[in-house]
Amino acid sequence: MKAIGYRRPGPLTADSLIDIELPRPEATAHDLLVEVRAISVNPVDTKLRIGAAPVAGEYKVLGYDAVGIVREVGTDVTLFKAGDEVWYAGAIDRAGCNSEFHLVDERLVGHKPRSISAADAAALPLTGITAWELLFDRLQIPLAGGGQPSTLLIVGAAGGVGSILIQLARQLTDLTVVATASRPESQRWAKAMGAHQVINHREPMAAQITDQKLPPVHHVISLTQTDKYLAQLVEILAPQGKLALIDDPGPFDARLLKRKSLSLHWELMFTRSLYQTTDMQAQHKLLNELANLVDQGIVRTTAQQNLGKINAANLLQAHRLLESGEVIGKVVLEGF
Repeated sequence: MKAIGYRRPGPLTADSLIDIELPRPEATAHDLLVEVRAISVNPVDTKLRIGAAPVAGEYKVLGYDAVGIVREVGTDVTLFKAGDEVWYAGAIDRAGCNSEFHLVDERLVGHKPRSISAADAAALPLTGITAWELLFDRLQIPLAGGGQPSTLLIVGAAGGVGSILIQLARQLTDLTVVATASRPESQRWAKAMGAHQVINHREPMAAQITDQKLPPVHHVISLTQTDKYLAQLVEILAPQGKLALIDDPGPFDARLLKRKSLSLHWELMFTRSLYQTTDMQAQHKLLNELANLVDQGIVRTTAQQNLGKINAANLLQAHRLLESGEVIGKVVLEGF
């Protein structure tokens, strides 16, 4: 089968990713064998390409967002059958989905939304899981009708996670959603995703929020450069508020959170699969619920650029775009 992989990690060069041929895998136990139709690219792909070496003599295949068709099921599979259209982000400790056929545990997989294309759907699984777990598992924000007037600040909101996070918070909770974005085009995008207000994180944020006369900021989700903005976020958060993050900041002084009794929450959507947690199937349920929201028109795709076929040249271009730090929404590829 066709695949894209590498043998030497490092900075991006013309041969950082290459087209290869690999044996077609077989489904066993809880695994589905999925024929991949579309993928998207995430920052985790670029981070692994730079620093994660494959097993000696083998290729490392990346890719953690896929839409495809189930072709085979393992002996323990109960949630899917051959021919089902599915979407998922998969597991970081297994081969990724930048290949024609891919093995994934059924408990991490949902039924694809019926109302959008494979490419548009591929933009959503990893970021959708991350955003959902941030809101409802880590911060335990109540659904609409069960909360009090409160503001959620999302720092760096125009990227993949921020784009779906804005939508879920706006559509499913009572929160006033304030997004940060620094360029006119990213500010327009955040507003289009549903943010009530958009501020610029390159300028002092506390004053901008005060000017808006918003409900207290009880929740902050920081998606980028948390160490750079930490002092501002502590200032902005109301006493007993919650700070959640997904990035990999440098060391910072958590004692800054003490005076206000602020709590710190980290989100990694691969945790359930890495540790085979007893609630791993929550991601199956989550993706099915997200698909229903898409089909009801409540959530829209965040795909912004379709680079064409799934091959090394186009994946290299996707990695260049992500490493530029200026991608709005998601980059997708479709077909081999």
